[in-house]
Amino acid sequence: IKMAGDSRFPDADTDGSEKNEETEIVVNVGGVRQVFYGDNLNQYPETRLAELINCLSGGYDSIFSLCDDYDPGKKEFYFDRDPDAFKCIIDVYYFGEIHMKKGICPICFKNEMEFWKVDLKFLDDCCKTHLSEKNEELEEIARRVQLILDDLGVDASESRWKRCQKYIWKFLEKPESSYPARVIAVLSFLFILISSIVMCVGTIPELQVSDAEGNRMEHPTLDSIETACIGWFTMEYVLRLISSPNKLHFALSFMNIVDVLAILPFYVSLTLTHLGAKLMELSNVQQAVQALRIMRIVRIFKLARHSSGLQTLTYALKRSFKELGLLLMYLAVGIFVFSALGYTMEQSHPETLFKSIPQSFWWAIITMTTVGYGDIYPKTTLGKLNAAISFLCGVIAIALPIHPIINNFVRYYNKQRVLETAAKHELELMELNSAEGKAASSKSELEDLARGGKEGSFYNSRLKVSHSDTFIHLLSEEKHYRTRLQSCK
Repeated sequence: IKMAGDSRFPDADTDGSEKNEETEIVVNVGGVRQVFYGDNLNQYPETRLAELINCLSGGYDSIFSLCDDYDPGKKEFYFDRDPDAFKCIIDVYYFGEIHMKKGICPICFKNEMEFWKVDLKFLDDCCKTHLSEKNEELEEIARRVQLILDDLGVDASESRWKRCQKYIWKFLEKPESSYPARVIAVLSFLFILISSIVMCVGTIPELQVSDAEGNRMEHPTLDSIETACIGWFTMEYVLRLISSPNKLHFALSFMNIVDVLAILPFYVSLTLTHLGAKLMELSNVQQAVQALRIMRIVRIFKLARHSSGLQTLTYALKRSFKELGLLLMYLAVGIFVFSALGYTMEQSHPETLFKSIPQSFWWAIITMTTVGYGDIYPKTTLGKLNAAISFLCGVIAIALPIHPIINNFVRYYNKQRVLETAAKHELELMELNSAEGKAASSKSELEDLARGGKEGSFYNSRLKVSHSDTFIHLLSEEKHYRTRLQSCK
């Protein structure tokens, strides 16, 4: 840190003509003194440090509008700011870009840049990425808090239908809102399991019955259970659609599309069974119905609505397209190479199982993925050596991209837990502040009145000085409570 030398400062009442490019200013940020020259600061005249050069001619009002304190004797400006962040921000005057130190909160650093009036465009791209991630987290926390507050609040101006609509939406979409909502969520989960089990049990030959034409069909009891489950799914979907605040977004949501695909085959097959026979041959109707019944497997994905683990897995796979692409590329290259080698090496054996290279693809797939069904296997020594190398390369090819995929899963899962906890803590702090704010303010006023005189005024002035302009007034304009959303620590 460069100490201040014999810099020549004009007093607060001197003429501004005395300033030139060699003007020095001394700033003290959090106890750290630093000297700056006018030619460096004037590169960015809109910044706070550049404005200090021209503020001396405007008197003390102009000076104290830019800094916290000023010493005319030492010609030194004082700022009660973070010195570590300041050391990073002043790099813009020397290097034209800013890098954040490791360990500094990105949101606090952004506030410091705004205080020193330095544009965010000077922040390096790597630091911007970190800042954007932190902003997304805070926005997500704020969104969750706002959703909870919206659920807790009741707008008396809303119509009875709007209140009923909001109640149904909470009842079906937010199990944590009430005990009956949790019961409904458990029932929905059980219906999904029962429907999936019925679909599997219905394929057991011993439980099937024969119709008038002698064709095997599901037992009527299982059909009744299936109908009851579909009725529940249909009622649940219709109620959620009616109560949805944004019906277009609701209809285009992935999980709601899954719900439609789980319900639709039942009604289509029912329509084909009763009306399709008049329009097409009975065999075609049965084939169409059978194909639609296979689509019932989609309903197993409805479990993702009630499982945060499945949602996390879906997100991790979505964020891991690059790694999955690398995995498929490695396997595709290995499959092509080893299947071609296997076919070539096995041609010398009279009882070879490798009839062609495309047929050898199947062998290469089950070998490199270490499944090894044994339906196709090499019989020559070179073929066996090729097989050994292929499954060793397969293990390596699969293992390399797996670690980033696992990291994406763990990172997202932990992030969701942190965001959920942060939202709960934010609500708790808001409740405490709202409940204790009035009591604390009235108590401090009584104490000040009891002290009276200079002591009370000194206490009040200390409170005012300790207040920072980086606080966000979340609850009201008169309270200066700092929460996790505001401090980001």
